[in-house]
Amino acid sequence: MQRFRVLYTGDYLNEAGQPLPGIGLDLLDGVPHIEVGFLTDQSPKESDTTYWDRLYSIEITPEHVAAANGLVVCRPWVKASAFMKGAENLLAIGRAGAGYDKIDVSACTRHDVLVFNCPDTLTHSTASAALLLLLALAKRLPQQERLARSGRWDRQADVMGDDLTGQTLGIIGLGNTGLELARLIAPFGMNVIAFSPRAEPSRAQSLGIRLTATLDELLQNSDFVSLHCRLEEKNRGMIGEGELKLMKPTSYLINVARGELIKQEILVRCLRERWIAGAGLDVFETEPITADDPLLSLDNVILTPHWLPSTYQAARATLSSIADGMIRIATGELPRNILNPEVLKKPSFQAKLIRLAVASNGKPGQLWGA
Repeated sequence: MQRFRVLYTGDYLNEAGQPLPGIGLDLLDGVPHIEVGFLTDQSPKESDTTYWDRLYSIEITPEHVAAANGLVVCRPWVKASAFMKGAENLLAIGRAGAGYDKIDVSACTRHDVLVFNCPDTLTHSTASAALLLLLALAKRLPQQERLARSGRWDRQADVMGDDLTGQTLGIIGLGNTGLELARLIAPFGMNVIAFSPRAEPSRAQSLGIRLTATLDELLQNSDFVSLHCRLEEKNRGMIGEGELKLMKPTSYLINVARGELIKQEILVRCLRERWIAGAGLDVFETEPITADDPLLSLDNVILTPHWLPSTYQAARATLSSIADGMIRIATGELPRNILNPEVLKKPSFQAKLIRLAVASNGKPGQLWGA
């Protein structure tokens, strides 16, 4: 019997070639019809000093597509070029996270590859990361910490923070993480407004959120602005000079969504010239940021390495969801959270599903649609 081959991208390995802890491999242990492996050519090597500079530009290649029945993708891109030699044996791609802007879903559909993600497993950890940045900015935590280390207790009054009660939080994008942030912030007594064209008014109302008619209205009226929208071509660079100049000089900007939502060069100038009070950023326009990035020289921005929402609990939940999806697809069933449901209607995909699932488990009676 030919086993269903699930390959994880190489960024799930450490420099010794060992799997990172907590990625859920134990959930696939003992599943007789599944074989697990890694794209080892993508993994970090002790002798490769440039790996971490290239981490977010790594791509899936035609050779990777040819080698797998299921791909578990963390950071690498899946571009149309990955399918230059077709995708005869690749049935599914599992995106280990919510965002899928680095996956060409249309190209996957054209080549009969199902794509699924994990939209809920990082919801709380992402929202709580935004809350952490919000609190740290309000209390001026970095400035307080630097003062304590310098021994200048005589300058305590120079780093006075503020409470959140009565201030306004503006949430851009009222999806899962935006709604969760609103839930978490409730005990702090903030006014919460949101700009989100696809939001459900009844759901917003149930959390005491007032929806604004325009983005400009939100920016003008918020003391803290937090981005929680998915990156799409229409909102790439949505926060630029005009938008930043609408914000109050005492306000703060938080981004735990995608760096490309903000024009970073403009943001640097904004922070340097104090158009706003500060920012908290977990994501950047180009990742990783370089050692000479001007953001690093600014004293009114908190920076984290696109890792703040990454907790042990969230990672476990995400990879458990991925493992469940791969087990399902390997037995001819459908995973949850399919991003391209239109592929299911294609006879060529249905034939591939039957061919690969039957080959791996020999149980055609369990096949979806059978």
